[in-house]
Amino acid sequence: MQKRILVVDDDTMNLMRTKMILEKYYEISLADSGEKALYVLRNEKIDLVLLDIAMPKMNGIETFERMKESSVDIPVIFLTASGHEDDVMSAIRLGAVNYLKKPFQPQELLKRVAKEFEE
Repeated sequence: MQKRILVVDDDTMNLMRTKMILEKYYEISLADSGEKALYVLRNEKIDLVLLDIAMPKMNGIETFERMKESSVDIPVIFLTASGHEDDVMSAIRLGAVNYLKKPFQPQELLKRVAKEFEE
């Protein structure tokens, strides 16, 4: 059975691009907000989350904190367009398995995702 990845990003272009890169190898679910991501996580079996940090209303860090509060223990790779070290360090301290700076190369995304599924 294929692994299932939830991609969370408020930018529709980023969602579609990431889906196109991954859909040959994995089942993909999409969410355009932290709230929708939490809903998907409650209702679908997800193996990995790709989570944008900068989103309106509930950012990626808050979404990740809510996942932890709900005892959702799924590996998270943060996607960030910001170069803010604080964001990345907060994500790593919370338990993110990795992060990727946008815009990313398709091969780099595939490599990081594959690495998570190998471990």
